[in-house]
Amino acid sequence: MSITSLTPVLSSLGRWPSFWDDDFSSLMTTASNNLDIYETEKEVVVKANVAGVPSDKIDVTFEKGVLWIKADQVKEEDDEKKKHYSRSSWSYSYKIAVPGRLDPNAEPDAAVENGVMTVTFKKAEEVLPKKLNVRTK
Repeated sequence: MSITSLTPVLSSLGRWPSFWDDDFSSLMTTASNNLDIYETEKEVVVKANVAGVPSDKIDVTFEKGVLWIKADQVKEEDDEKKKHYSRSSWSYSYKIAVPGRLDPNAEPDAAVENGVMTVTFKKAEEVLPKKLNVRTK
């Protein structure tokens, strides 16, 4: 039995991107563009695609630092004149560990507009930047 080196095969595949590489992070955002998480100076914001689902069919829960957005919609039409071959349905489920130190006393704000669910969390006071006074000696 002979042993064949995999080095030529692996080198032809190129370097597998690391999680910390900028190229890999852009690959992840293009592969899953239904979710946007960012932070501002005072807030952490999560935006999720829930297109086609009315607000009363969206369930948002936040527990132990994890945000879960679930949205389901099945469009059923009963029309004797139509023969249905398929029915429209939309289903979304996002489970996200929300980054940063959040204010435990502030209620997160959840709103849906144009098919996008936006959940906004206030940051804790102790992590907000503080302006220092400069004095002369």
